[in-house]
Amino acid sequence: NKSVLSHISGTPLGAIHSLEDNPLSRKPVISLTVATWFGLGLSPLAPGTVGTLGGVLLYWWMAALPEWIRIPLILGVIGISVITAQRAGKWYNEPDSGKIVVDEVAGYLVGTILVPFSWLNAWILFGLFRLFDITKPPPANYFDNRMHNGFGVTMDDVVAGVYSCLVFHLGQWLVRLLWG
Repeated sequence: NKSVLSHISGTPLGAIHSLEDNPLSRKPVISLTVATWFGLGLSPLAPGTVGTLGGVLLYWWMAALPEWIRIPLILGVIGISVITAQRAGKWYNEPDSGKIVVDEVAGYLVGTILVPFSWLNAWILFGLFRLFDITKPPPANYFDNRMHNGFGVTMDDVVAGVYSCLVFHLGQWLVRLLWG
């Protein structure tokens, strides 16, 4: 009398004959889906930039939420990024594979903290985030160069997000100061 699982797999339970039969060695589909931000990271051209567009869409979707809800959601995206980037990096055998773009989404969202949504703000933040993500000013370069795991992959983008947020708010302050 076979169980449903053994009937579907064709392998009796408890009879794992090779690594491929081991459920723990199967492709981490959910982690890869999230890490590539639903396939955006699979873009052949500029996957980091394309992945950041996923962050722009999430910013737009979250626009109606108050900051006290958005900030914990952003922290949740950061946590999910650390976990899925770690798993995807192991699967791809490359800790910071270009296919992994959930970190761009997390970092971009950090840049949106306390910034009211408008398409102009979204695109200004997009440009600032990409600038800081590509140039990796300290301490982003530390995480990028020294921490080859999901935490490091995510934190260099979080730092880029912090820089983009600070520069955006400084720019807003200067505009108000100079032009009222």
